[in-house]
Amino acid sequence: MYLKKVDGPRQVTLPDGSILCRADLPAAETKRWVARRKAVVVKAVQYGLLARSDALERYALSEEEFDLWCVAVEKHGEKALRVTTLQKYRQL
Repeated sequence: MYLKKVDGPRQVTLPDGSILCRADLPAAETKRWVARRKAVVVKAVQYGLLARSDALERYALSEEEFDLWCVAVEKHGEKALRVTTLQKYRQL
């Protein structure tokens, strides 16, 4: 078995003890962003599994959109990434 050469770590341990690896990341062709996928990308960047610039390029995200995801997670948790509750949290 051969491992593909990648920059950075292959996996990181999160504060809750769970492990996040590159296989857990959404596919690069992802078009439908649910809260769970957004949260995985935010965690990967926060804990150093994926560089911010790589995430923006890989998922074709704007800096503003990704910043909104990060702020929402920081202030209100992963539930704030749901589209149905997004307006509720933006008003606070």
